[in-house]
This record gives sequence, structure tokens and C-alpha cells, in this order.
Amino acid sequence: MNKLTWKGRWNELKGKVKQQYADFTDDDLLYEEGKEDELLGRIQKTTGKTREEVEAWLDRME
Repeated sequence: MNKLTWKGRWNELKGKVKQQYADFTDDDLLYEEGKEDELLGRIQKTTGKTREEVEAWLDRME
């Protein structure tokens, strides 16, 4: 899944991320057009995963 697909499903994905990592706030998971890298960086920092792991994790969420 690419970033464009994440954008289309972000509200759904955001809920699932928050279920698995309660430390995230809505501000942490705010999706802004053109700032996908920043969002992935915030997720990386909180989860301790690499960028590739975060991308694969988001891709697997259904």
C-alpha cells in the first residue's frame, strides 16, 4: 500500500494504531497533505520500529 492509499483509509488506520499503542494522541496521528514523512517519523519514534517496519505494519492493517 502506498501513502495515497493510507490517506484514503487514514481515519480507519488511525483508530487501529491507537488501539495497539494507547500513547498516541490525535495530534500525534494528524494526517496532513505533504507531511507523510513527518507522520511516519512520529509513529517510528513512539513504536521504536524502523520506517520500513512502520510502512509494512500499516500495509498489513485491514
